Amino acid sequence: MNRGTVKFFNDEKGFGFIKDENSNQEYFVHASGLIDEIRENDEVSFELQEGKKGLNAVNVKRA
Repeated sequence: MNRGTVKFFNDEKGFGFIKDENSNQEYFVHASGLIDEIRENDEVSFELQEGKKGLNAVNVKRA
């Protein structure tokens, strides 16, 4: 399980980005990959899964 911070999330469009606290890499997150509702600056835990354009954050929940 990875940990990070929500850098951006657009509720209307249903996507955003999470910055990994260890690697500082940013990962795409889609609303379908959320367990909890998230907002910008929330601390979250997540898993990574290969998507169409690289790794996506999935099973995202607030820490």
